[in-house]
Amino acid sequence: MSKSKKMNRRKFLKSGVLAGAVTAMPYFVPSGVLGASGKAGANDRIRIAGIGVGRQGGALIRAFQHFDDAEVVAVADVDMVRAEQVAKWTDSKPYQDYRRVLDREDVDAIVTATPDHWRALVCIHACQAGKDIYAEKPMTLTIAEGRQMVKAVRKYDRVFQTGSQQRSLAANHRGCELIRNGRIGKVKKVIAHNYPSPWIYDMSGQEVPEHMDWDNWCGPVGMVPYHKHLETPRAKPGWISFRRFSGGEMTGWGSHGFDQIQWALGMDNSGPIEVWTEGPEFEPPTYTEPEGRGRGEKVCSKPKVYMRYPGDIEMELGDAPPGGGVFIGEEGTITIGRGSLKSDPPELAKEPLEDKDVSLYKSHNHYKNWLNCIKERKKPVADVEIGHRSATVCHLANLGRELGRRLRWDPEKEEFIGDSEANKHLDRERRKGYQLPNKL
Repeated sequence: MSKSKKMNRRKFLKSGVLAGAVTAMPYFVPSGVLGASGKAGANDRIRIAGIGVGRQGGALIRAFQHFDDAEVVAVADVDMVRAEQVAKWTDSKPYQDYRRVLDREDVDAIVTATPDHWRALVCIHACQAGKDIYAEKPMTLTIAEGRQMVKAVRKYDRVFQTGSQQRSLAANHRGCELIRNGRIGKVKKVIAHNYPSPWIYDMSGQEVPEHMDWDNWCGPVGMVPYHKHLETPRAKPGWISFRRFSGGEMTGWGSHGFDQIQWALGMDNSGPIEVWTEGPEFEPPTYTEPEGRGRGEKVCSKPKVYMRYPGDIEMELGDAPPGGGVFIGEEGTITIGRGSLKSDPPELAKEPLEDKDVSLYKSHNHYKNWLNCIKERKKPVADVEIGHRSATVCHLANLGRELGRRLRWDPEKEEFIGDSEANKHLDRERRKGYQLPNKL
């Protein structure tokens, strides 16, 4: 890369990447990743930065430290104390502003586990800065931002792995492969877990800790009062339960379960065509004080959600393992959980596959798969399109509950058919200064 292009990139990041008026960045492959042949040599190390290094983000950083071909060189978190702690045990440099990480020439890739409302902006900016990405699930807060993330990854030729790690578990791979190859006959019905939708946040505020950039934590959704039980993902009840910041467990655990259903049905580039509900109206509670998730999750698990896939396959949210599903076919049933596989009759799960059968993408380790794909410039097992499509199913389920009417969905155009009001819910307004880039 020429000196002028490097200077342009630096100027871009330092001149206000959060302003939304983002110009296209030149594509480049980080010099430390590629060997002389265009692929990583045996001794090359991928230099990683963590963005959002709390509970899950910190765990991911620890995981990548175990690989000889990966090196953690920087971490960023709005909680500076947390950033400094993680930086200390990774022997890396801490930052409070993730833009400073993206500006570093020695960062090849990022691992990000921010709250859901920050995921899209961080990932799109990382693409524009020429970084490969491992992003936790759910990949998005809205359907529209997922498509923008896919466009950014493709434009800048980035390697993007969604943290849907069940795609790299042997039992899950086996179960989905059996279903795809007709071992239970034609699939008639799928039962997914009944994940609860999110509810409303209106808790009184606490004093913001000095080491916390709370304004930046709120970011795209706008300012709300600080509370320690909002800042964490699953506390009393934590941000993952509130609609403003997340899709609730419908996107939290649902992004795992629906991902398995998408994979088993061959819908990685598509999705359901209809969503509806049966039961009482959706009436999410408002939490004004710290409280466990029990009450909210009980209320927000109603009404029951149904979807229809092409081929007249009905999906019902009911009694199924979290993170998996029950697949009922004309010749048997397969149940997939996290790392588990059962069949009825039992011998179905033991049937060998033949050479002529469909062979699904096989990954033995979700993290290593991403590192290998960075070196080879290939798509990983949970590519950005896959993450977007699986998250879309979660969002459709939430919108079905919220809107309370039968909705027809066009998975190709990614819009509701004949329902302009429903299409207004495909995205959300963002706070000024935190909009998605106008130009990719």
